[in-house]
Amino acid sequence: QLQLVESGGGLVQPGGSLRLSCAASGFTLGVYYIGWFRQAPGKEREAVSCISPSGRSTDYADSLKGRFTISRDNAKNTAYLQMNSLKPEDTAVYYCAVRGVRCSDSPLDFGSWGQGTQVTVSS
Repeated sequence: QLQLVESGGGLVQPGGSLRLSCAASGFTLGVYYIGWFRQAPGKEREAVSCISPSGRSTDYADSLKGRFTISRDNAKNTAYLQMNSLKPEDTAVYYCAVRGVRCSDSPLDFGSWGQGTQVTVSS
């Protein structure tokens, strides 16, 4: 059974850091592009970052460049999202998803979503 499971979310103060994980089971993550998305209450799901199967190519939302870093460990069938200098506006449920060909900003282009992990940035 193909499954993605996100973890690592939680409550963090502004300026803090979190590392999210996206663990795959039932399939080989290493052949897929992996996208991270987030959805805040009352807002549409938005693209955060994407990484190629090899890990050599990455994309980021312009507003997040320099604070977030996407990576992957294909041997562990896991992808990561390192989030630094977190702001209250980063509060959202964060999701990972996979796609067979190239990165995309549209959630509609991705299949096999995880259940999400809540990130709350608040003092």
